[in-house]
Amino acid sequence: MIKQHGGNKLTILGNDILRKEAWNKVDGTAKYNIDEDVKSILHAKMLTSTYAHAEILSVDVTEALKEEGVKSILTGKDCNLLFGDFIDDRPSLATDRVRYYGEPVALVVADCEQTAHRAVNMIRVDYRKLPAVNSVSDALKEGAPLIHENLMSYNLKSKYVYPQRNSNIFHVVKIRKGDMNAGWNKSKVVVEGSFRLPQADHAAMEVRNARAEILSDGTVIINTSTQAPFNIKENLSKYFKIDEGKIVVHTPLVGGAFGGKAAVYLEILAYLASRSVGGRPVKVSDSREEDICSAPCKMGLEAKIKLGADDSGIIKAAEMTFLIDGGAYSTISCRLAKAIAVDCSGPYNIDNLQCDCLGVYTNHTYSTSFRGFSHAEHAFCMERMMDKLALKLGLDPLEIRSRNAVSTGHSSPTQVKITRSNTGDLTACIEKLKTIIDWDEGNKIELGNGKVRTKGVGCFWKTSDSPTDAASGVLLTFNSDGSININCGVVEIGSGSKTVLAQIIAERLKMPLSKINVSMNVNTQTSPLHWKTVASMSTYMAGNAALRAADDLIMQLKTAGASIIKCSTEALDVADMRVYLKEDPAIYVHFRDIVHGIKDTNGNATQGHIFGRGSYIMSRLTELAQETGTGKAGSSWTLGAQAVEIEFDRTDYTYRFVRAAAVIDMGRTLNPKTAKGLIMGGMNMGLGLGSREEFLYGEDGVMKSTSFRTYKMMRYGENPEYIVDFVETPDLSAPFGARGMAEHGIIGIPGALGNAISLAVDTDIDMLPSTPEYIWNKVRSLK
Repeated sequence: MIKQHGGNKLTILGNDILRKEAWNKVDGTAKYNIDEDVKSILHAKMLTSTYAHAEILSVDVTEALKEEGVKSILTGKDCNLLFGDFIDDRPSLATDRVRYYGEPVALVVADCEQTAHRAVNMIRVDYRKLPAVNSVSDALKEGAPLIHENLMSYNLKSKYVYPQRNSNIFHVVKIRKGDMNAGWNKSKVVVEGSFRLPQADHAAMEVRNARAEILSDGTVIINTSTQAPFNIKENLSKYFKIDEGKIVVHTPLVGGAFGGKAAVYLEILAYLASRSVGGRPVKVSDSREEDICSAPCKMGLEAKIKLGADDSGIIKAAEMTFLIDGGAYSTISCRLAKAIAVDCSGPYNIDNLQCDCLGVYTNHTYSTSFRGFSHAEHAFCMERMMDKLALKLGLDPLEIRSRNAVSTGHSSPTQVKITRSNTGDLTACIEKLKTIIDWDEGNKIELGNGKVRTKGVGCFWKTSDSPTDAASGVLLTFNSDGSININCGVVEIGSGSKTVLAQIIAERLKMPLSKINVSMNVNTQTSPLHWKTVASMSTYMAGNAALRAADDLIMQLKTAGASIIKCSTEALDVADMRVYLKEDPAIYVHFRDIVHGIKDTNGNATQGHIFGRGSYIMSRLTELAQETGTGKAGSSWTLGAQAVEIEFDRTDYTYRFVRAAAVIDMGRTLNPKTAKGLIMGGMNMGLGLGSREEFLYGEDGVMKSTSFRTYKMMRYGENPEYIVDFVETPDLSAPFGARGMAEHGIIGIPGALGNAISLAVDTDIDMLPSTPEYIWNKVRSLK
């Protein structure tokens, strides 16, 4: 009997579903790239710079080459190519100079890791120390050392990147909206703020690692822990002039990434290492210390914001400057600057807006994407400004946010029209947050004995800022029993994306989720293209592709079923792994009897194998105009409101987390338990960034926080009570209306924490992390 599936009611989506890979992760059988033990593999280890900025006078590998077991040693002279995402400015190994502490200078390939380590310590490098640029503000000073003297001669991979001659500025994004003079004339109240946020580490459990092998026919095999296997394939092909069809990238489960594995990094070194030893397999794996100080990190930021508002708190004008610490090389920081500019207003309507976002070179570790893609940083600045404005006007912090909330009929900073579908309902999020955080009991409660309990809030929004042609594909094949296999290029980095894709397909085909099989591995030779597993876009992009693949299956299943049931395809429907007659569901044919062909009673076979294919490409996106920033960077936004409650001790300036809450407009919640887990994980990271995580550099630019002994993170017992809830305003362009949400738990938390601490000490806390030492110094400086 066919089960009834009425109307638009979801039967599989919207329920708490165990992730497809869950049991393998729990019992330890799940395999990550770093786990693979390859017979006769060689090991490569890096020699890294001990200076932040220095000229390389010589590299002497003579003694290291004599070490038994050493197979080759590579230096910058062995590969004179420059690499980059938008500007080709980064060498695989430093050549004439080093530009950050920890930069790879040489690579030793040996028969075991211990031998490689010994040989690394035998290499002698003669440096001439150069002045280090230790902050973005220093980089912009007149007479500052130029970190890239040949910036204007580098290859630009996009015509929408704007490096500035004779400067340390590698990119500029401008927003010009409305009439600034009119906005300031309408403003009765003006507030200003300056902010500084440090670089930080991704701290994924699985460190970055890669293996490379070159087969005798020239095929390059890369096994790597990455978020971007197809990007690796394209880069290797382009830079080393290898046919793309001769490059195969394998990516299994990834042990955490948070944006840090979207960059092409060790894969190039692994390829060079294998090439140097005749194509033998070579493994390159960071130590934890190398993963912190040599690999790309979270961006740093310095910012200034000025807001003008009328007497009721409605923002009439805003001027903003954001200086992005891209570190020694530009990599993805050009897009980080764009991401801030696109969403610079926060989820608020500002008709008159001027914003400048500059990507700036420093002698720090180079930056890459990090969970939230620059939004946690700029949201901290904007949310502190909202509290400053509320305080000056004597308004409730949530009320001023509600009054300025973006809504239908408004426009974004890049002048995209706002609708309920493409943005959601911030006011509903704020109202629900007020309830779950008990806002009406007061946001500041004196407890006695020098202690006070305070609540801070922060709102956010985020769009994807993907390439205008970002694409994804899904292939569906049948097993002989009628069950389905999903093949897609999405990398399972811990977000449960592939389980959600299985849910989407099961929902569309109205069949048991247990009959949808998902491969957790990606193989660029056989998996369909997926841009990158970043930007909280996997469900949106691959989900849309999966729906199209499922519809392709349904069409073919109905055609096959019609030939057996002897009716039109319009008379049929699909459910429970059967094609059935709508008017009489007792008349049906099972998937297993048609998916690999149809046999007549005499054995004659027809139809053939049924498989589905679906693809999706971002549509109606544009680049931004250079002078005004007008354009469309993403398909839609996800927005929300968050709060942090702390108990602050004024006697020693310490505090503990009591509660952290988030209400996010999800569009439609496809897997509630997984969604809540992702949001909570992001909130935890936000509390870490807000309270302790930072890269510390000495005056000479040398990093001081090179291990988990000196780089502090949240501990289990320090976590607050997490409260997560959702609002649902469907995104009509998304699969089943679901918005991206994997990153969003982090975005508003640092700002909410900063607001809670500022309220507790009656002092503006405008830097991160907000350590007791920083708070004490800030309060003392004002006395």
